[in-house]
Amino acid sequence: MKFANIILAPMFVFLIHYFEFRMVVLAYLLMALLYFVYQFFKKKSYKDMVIPGIYVIALCVAYYFSSFQTIKYIPVTLSSIFLFLFIDSHYNKRYMILSFTKKFYKRELKDEEIEFLKKGDGYWVVVMLVNTLIHLYVVNFTNDIIWAFYSSIGWYILFFTALFAQIIYGKVYGVKVHTR
Repeated sequence: MKFANIILAPMFVFLIHYFEFRMVVLAYLLMALLYFVYQFFKKKSYKDMVIPGIYVIALCVAYYFSSFQTIKYIPVTLSSIFLFLFIDSHYNKRYMILSFTKKFYKRELKDEEIEFLKKGDGYWVVVMLVNTLIHLYVVNFTNDIIWAFYSSIGWYILFFTALFAQIIYGKVYGVKVHTR
């Protein structure tokens, strides 16, 4: 599904130049429904069904109203959801970044690393806010090609740049602040 997310926007822009808009939306809707059903029968949690569900709903609305703007708001919606998840995690001390790090980083974390990572959700609130604002700008004030680029690859560039900056900052300075 990750590869499908990357090519969703550029392929959509490409296809609507050669086929009727509603036919392209219908094809995407059928793929989204198949993926939704696949996730359902794979016994995934309800959280794993949110993103395919958003695609299904947005594509149904886009089909009904013949609205390309609805399609363009799918990445904005997903970015907003992640923004609110990080806001919730930050204010309710759920420590999403710490739990992600523990899941993917196999070595035992030091106490100062844990303290640094606990503050990581606040950083990601800012990153996701910037991402959501860029998505909104791209949807409303740029052409379809720029939208397709940012919605497929651009936000990954932002995400990995922010992740790289957080890692470098943590190794060079951030963790040291928590050792005092």
